[in-house]
Parts: sequence; C-alpha cells; structure tokens
Amino acid sequence: SFAQLESAMGAGDTQAAFVAAHTLKGVCQNLGFDNLFVPAVEITEALRANDMEAARPLFPAVKEQYGLTVEALTACLGE
Repeated sequence: SFAQLESAMGAGDTQAAFVAAHTLKGVCQNLGFDNLFVPAVEITEALRANDMEAARPLFPAVKEQYGLTVEALTACLGE
C-alpha cells in the first residue's frame, strides 16, 4: 500500500491516497511497526478530511519510516 500511497500523492488523488494510507496504517498497527504507524495515522487523518495540502508535508515522514522499516526487515531476513 505504500507504493499506492506514493503514486496517489503524486497524482493528487486524495481518495486513493486515503485508502492506501488507511491500509498502511492498519498493517503497521497489526504488525507493531510503531515508527511507521504514527506518521501513517497523521497522514490518514489529513486525507480523511480530504485535505491534500495538509497531507503533502506529512508524506516525507511516512516515506522515511517506511524505508527504515524495510531496511530493518531486510536485515532481519539476512538479505
């Protein structure tokens, strides 16, 4: 869902971005990825309010934490 969020944010598609952010938020909550969950909640709420302008500055934190999460998982898997 991160790739979908990134694409929807780039396209300015608030509804698609909301769906992707909400999915990402849920996955993070279920898996205990708190570092990514917090910024995912923030961007989800901005998008829920249909406020792309508020969501745009929140995306870099989501992207950063997504990258860190992927790096940590990759290191754990030894790849």
